[in-house]
Amino acid sequence: MAGQLRAYRRQIRSVQATKKITRAMELIAASRIVKAQAAVKASSPYARALTRAVSAAASNSSLDHPLITEKADVTRAAVLLLSSDRGLAGAYSSNVLREGERLTAALRAEGKEVAPYLVGRKASAFYKFRRRTVAQEWVGFTDKPAFSDAKEIGVRLVEDFGKDAGEGGVDEIHVVYTHFVSMVTQEPRVIRLLPLEVVEGVEAPGDGDLAPLYEFEPSADQVLDALLPQYVNSRIFNCLLQAAASELAARQRAMKSATDNAEELVKNLTRLANNARQAEITQEITEIVGGADALASAGSTS
Repeated sequence: MAGQLRAYRRQIRSVQATKKITRAMELIAASRIVKAQAAVKASSPYARALTRAVSAAASNSSLDHPLITEKADVTRAAVLLLSSDRGLAGAYSSNVLREGERLTAALRAEGKEVAPYLVGRKASAFYKFRRRTVAQEWVGFTDKPAFSDAKEIGVRLVEDFGKDAGEGGVDEIHVVYTHFVSMVTQEPRVIRLLPLEVVEGVEAPGDGDLAPLYEFEPSADQVLDALLPQYVNSRIFNCLLQAAASELAARQRAMKSATDNAEELVKNLTRLANNARQAEITQEITEIVGGADALASAGSTS
């Protein structure tokens, strides 16, 4: 009985120590999610406005730019997968990886070779464990991305998009990330980054309205050369911010659930320890009473 009681008390101390860690991580995530939400809110209007501007300019120009032109024979596609550097975030990374696997299977079914570009240690570990070849990986900033990180990724993707598939280039670029809807809901999504789909933000003129006219200085080619890489960087940055906010929200929920489970486990172990202690006391009383009865019986016999 004494050994069982010590074991219960040891388990209670262990669970309480774990509870302190999960509670601290919950509070850290809760404090950082506010800034992450503000960053998403601040970047989203710019990303949407830039997308509309690029799309409208491209749709109203006759320029055959490589970043907005569909290639006749698409043989190699890039998949940029945004995961997390750390765990303890519930199913956050696994949902993104699952969505990436679905996209990869769909692209391969179309006869396209897939080149993975990975962000986050979880995606890197997933591919390394399966011994898959990756084109490039970036780690160390998933919970707090900066624009310089997005620019580094964007420069590499645009550079590879400009190459032929036979030289290691890609014909199209897809991004798999987690879209932040609310503190409760985060959805894994897939967008095609390049070639640009000229559909967003282009509204048909109403009755009495004139179609917009665009003049490019110094030339349309040079304007789109400068504008489209900015579009790529801003979209990637917005996806990184969405993913960071989703990661923190998922981690806060996971750590709150772990803390609640630890509290419930401590209650159950405390009840078992009390039962063991009561059984030990009962056994001691029984032994004392039995010994007293034995002494009394021996005294009356003599």
